[in-house]
Amino acid sequence: MAKDEAAPKMTLDADSASKSNPQDRAAHAVAQWAAEFSDWDLAPMEALGRLGETATVIDAKHLSPLFAQFGLQRGEFDVLAALRRSGAPYELTPSRLFEITMSSSGGMTARLDRLEKMGHVERRPNPDDRRGVLVRLTSSAVDLIETVTPAHLANEARLTDCLTGKELSQLSGLLKKLLRHAEETA
Repeated sequence: MAKDEAAPKMTLDADSASKSNPQDRAAHAVAQWAAEFSDWDLAPMEALGRLGETATVIDAKHLSPLFAQFGLQRGEFDVLAALRRSGAPYELTPSRLFEITMSSSGGMTARLDRLEKMGHVERRPNPDDRRGVLVRLTSSAVDLIETVTPAHLANEARLTDCLTGKELSQLSGLLKKLLRHAEETA
């Protein structure tokens, strides 16, 4: 919260929070804390709790089921999408892939093993690094990702259609600002 803005006082009690939206766990937790410690600034807890829960619900109820329709997990989609949007010949090093997809090295190796077994990627020696490999999309994976991505975009559009264009832009800007701050203060 900006130092020049006062945090809004939390006035809901736990029962009111549950009745107004039984799935709003952040409001429920904040109402419980406010009942115990009325002088605590709970606005950041409520906002970040709601952000985390929103991400969890979107992933579990909307993104993962969509990817599963195509035989993919979310992380596998991320790898295939990163390779496809890198441009022809649709190949990257494993280290570049785990940087782009924000996954661990070990997680990336397991993911690449699964994708290779499914016939979606192939590994080949890196001509610029004798110890390294390049990961490339197979032609069938190019077709797959070009089918999945429009469905994914439509799913995301459906999820955000409760927001106006201006609200979506504001939300994106605020999340970018929060992400930058979280990275800089870590």
